[in-house]
Amino acid sequence: MTTENPSTFEAMAAAFIGRVESREAVVGIIGLGYVGLPLLLAFHASGFRTIGFDVDPVKIDKLEAGETYIHHIIPERIAALVGSGRTRLTTDYSKLSEVDAIVICVPTPLTTYRDPDMSFVIATAEAIAPHLKPGHLVTLESTTYPMTSEDLLAVILERGSGLQEGRDFAIAYSPEREDPGNPDFDATSIPKVVGADSAPAGDMAEALYATVTSKVVRVPSMRTAEAVKLTENVFRAVNIALVNELKVIFDRMGIDVFEVIDAAKTKPFGFMPFYPGPGIGGHCIPVDPFYLTWKAREFGIHTRFIELAGEINSAMPEFVVARLVEALSDRLSKPIRGAKILVVGLAYKKNVDDVRESPSLVLMEMLEERGAIVDYHDPYVPVMRRTRKHGEFEGRCSIEWSLDALAQYDAALIATDHDGIDIETMVETVPLVVDSRGATRKLSPELQARVVRA
Repeated sequence: MTTENPSTFEAMAAAFIGRVESREAVVGIIGLGYVGLPLLLAFHASGFRTIGFDVDPVKIDKLEAGETYIHHIIPERIAALVGSGRTRLTTDYSKLSEVDAIVICVPTPLTTYRDPDMSFVIATAEAIAPHLKPGHLVTLESTTYPMTSEDLLAVILERGSGLQEGRDFAIAYSPEREDPGNPDFDATSIPKVVGADSAPAGDMAEALYATVTSKVVRVPSMRTAEAVKLTENVFRAVNIALVNELKVIFDRMGIDVFEVIDAAKTKPFGFMPFYPGPGIGGHCIPVDPFYLTWKAREFGIHTRFIELAGEINSAMPEFVVARLVEALSDRLSKPIRGAKILVVGLAYKKNVDDVRESPSLVLMEMLEERGAIVDYHDPYVPVMRRTRKHGEFEGRCSIEWSLDALAQYDAALIATDHDGIDIETMVETVPLVVDSRGATRKLSPELQARVVRA
């Protein structure tokens, strides 16, 4: 795709880098979600003029009012952003003609058949193309399969703009590495992988990201950078599947998998701890490996290992529900039909408000299908928003956490181990507690004896 003309393209790149270093460049971020909003804040904090774009006017209105819709981003940061005079927020993509760098941070989910859903990337590229101008740098951060940037993004931008990538404008790929709720890392402290298919484009992207992150890791091409992100999340998915399978095996043997992991991680080499749960969630691990399996089929390769990991992780909610049903019968002589169940924790991981692909939603669905009466408690999710797969839960509210409220339930299922939840009081109050996260391990032996691990 790239047909570089050194005399003009390198000069264009040098001019871009000069504007970046002097903070004269304007940075546009498309998609103000869990990836785009922190990045917008980072570029703003680095001294750039920025424009945030999103197709959702509700998000724009909230931000302009100084409000936040992401729990770990406090309102004061939003107020400082919009009050500085250096940032604009809009749904109007024609404003892209005013920026120098365009960073795409839009969703890349899966279809119902576990094929990549590239509709958001395609729609964004088509919206950018009419406003693309010579000298622009376009970077894609959305997780995707290798060769997306060169075979999809570049083609749409060239077709819609009449410009040529590698001559008139540059493209790079830099995978997002956000870990919401992790207090030790943010958009500025996580090393940034950058890949481009020409040296000038790579220089432009490296210069841009070097202004907001502690370290830029340059790789030879966009497809390499795309593969880096998939490799990171395939690694996590496979290892989580391994410990989930070990949990099932050791449970049959009367062995606590968490005790095994705690002991194994004392080895200073050759072991990295991963922890089991009721399934996997979030925008990355349940989705990203299947981008690679889909693309691998184009090359005649069947990714057996990756797909097996997906099967194991997807089966964990069934294991957890089976343990709950068994415990209700054995300990309370009560069937699941008509039982009042409290699901504790709705988010896909602790201390965040993100419910995307959360196994808690699957657990609630499975329990209700079996006739249980299900409520939830999550201090980070007071009201359930609509999700792609579980729209039927939209509008449900987290119950009040009180002794009287807890006493109404036959069983509580710990699906997400948020800090700050009074686990001890719950175990003392609810007749049956099923723990799928190891959240009760620090309780007294007497209280632990009342808990069923799942």
